Amino acid sequence: MDITKAQYLISSPDITKCPKADRPEYAFIGRSNVGKSSLINMITKHSGLAKTSASPGKTQMINHFVLSDSVGSSFYFVDLPGYGYAKVSQAQRAVWKKMIQQYLSERENLVTVFVLIDSRHEPQHADMEFLRQLGEWQVPFNIIFTKADKSTQSVAAKNARYFIEAMKKEWEFIPKSFITSAVKFTGRKEILSFIAELNESYYEEE
Repeated sequence: MDITKAQYLISSPDITKCPKADRPEYAFIGRSNVGKSSLINMITKHSGLAKTSASPGKTQMINHFVLSDSVGSSFYFVDLPGYGYAKVSQAQRAVWKKMIQQYLSERENLVTVFVLIDSRHEPQHADMEFLRQLGEWQVPFNIIFTKADKSTQSVAAKNARYFIEAMKKEWEFIPKSFITSAVKFTGRKEILSFIAELNESYYEEE
């Protein structure tokens, strides 16, 4: 599968303003500086589709992109506000958290959430805590390790392994994980193949 069309659709302040839930949807979330926008642009091969910024916390709403693939499927990508570090008030963080929880737990066409983890670091508390929240909300998720080009291949692989080992202490089921580089397009083929499988299952169940 490859992406044949990708375009920005809408930014919504809450789930009630989101587009009609009429096709499979894949959300991307991570700590504020993990490289979500760069990853989305890499997967779609549309530079500038998702707006990147050097300032953490730029994404503040539920951002929908509509995509078409080479087999004729249509689906959504969603760029969500980051969690963890961002130079915003506690009140604003509370608003974001409520918005994200409502979206993740109530969006009926959400197939999976891709949780982005910075491969340059060993397991971080904020990431592990967010996964626990997803478990409590019963939201399906998979892991994408980002920025593999920012360190050596061995460091990225080691930190990914440490993270999965940390998960095994709390989780019976370990989801799929991908190591990526937005610069080198590492992991793109594997992620698209996975999404193609999920799309096929989604449309078969309709």
